Amino acid sequence: MSADDAGAAIRQAAARITALGESGPRAAPDAVNLPMSRHWVQAMGDTNPVYTDAGAAARSAHGGPVAPPAMTQVWTMRGLQPADLGDPGDPLGLMSAALDEAGFTSVVATNSEQEYYRYLRPGEQVTVRSSLEEVTGPKRTALGEGWFITTRSTWYVGTEAVASMMFRILKFRPAAQSGPPVTEPSAPPEPPEQPEPPSAAADVLRPVVSPDTAFFWEGTARHELRIQRCGGCGALRHPPGPMCPVCGLARPEYDVAAGTGEVYSYVVHHHPPVPGRPLPIVIALVQLTEGVRMVGELLDISPERARIGLPVRVTFVEVDGELTLPAWREDRR
Repeated sequence: MSADDAGAAIRQAAARITALGESGPRAAPDAVNLPMSRHWVQAMGDTNPVYTDAGAAARSAHGGPVAPPAMTQVWTMRGLQPADLGDPGDPLGLMSAALDEAGFTSVVATNSEQEYYRYLRPGEQVTVRSSLEEVTGPKRTALGEGWFITTRSTWYVGTEAVASMMFRILKFRPAAQSGPPVTEPSAPPEPPEQPEPPSAAADVLRPVVSPDTAFFWEGTARHELRIQRCGGCGALRHPPGPMCPVCGLARPEYDVAAGTGEVYSYVVHHHPPVPGRPLPIVIALVQLTEGVRMVGELLDISPERARIGLPVRVTFVEVDGELTLPAWREDRR
């Protein structure tokens, strides 16, 4: 099949799936409940008492317990080992299958936008419906030629819409690997060298800079690690947002952090490939001295030496003239 034929087939599939409209409702396996909310806020470090303290919630404007809005998608997730084989009417699955057939078999999520219409309350049963909004391509990217798929999911309680999400992924055909094929057994590989920071010319997945996060990336360009601070109650928070989760004031300011902390948790990333990075790499969730947590790569350390509680200090990796990334190294002081 020629590139033109493949493109025509993909556009026809997109038109057909778009015309289907919203998929049928998929129900959450459980009603909104306090135990899951409690696990979520503990993992996220969210101390707002309206999610877990019935007394505090009753005294609030909510008049009773509510669930964190950012959990909306969690209620309808299928889990790691779903009993079903997927929703045959799921537009993302249908469009992904069409692109798989055309050779665009790799995928990376690019961005999403969520909108919450009201708080959910314990005991409510949530369903989700999805539709295909747009398919654009072919586009040439650092990962390879691909197509962007944009879907819209809406969550309901009964017939009432309570939240929605725009979700966009890139389905791409990986660029061909250079070098001759290996036809003979090779000697055991040498132990991998310690990872190096990305070079200025490396292809990296770039963060989306929004009005809420611009101050952070302006800080990294100046080799400052900035933490958002509420201009009212002074609470620190990360990642940044438009409104303080403690007092509700929309007056964000920032402090410059000391740049020290310790590894709160970490993962060793082996797959999928990361543009511009040899694998494996260590990705750490660092608890800063100031109390907030931040994710970044742990440099110059083998996976075997990474550990929870490891003292670390921030470093700044200048990718190019437009992007400087914060990363971490073991603090031996």
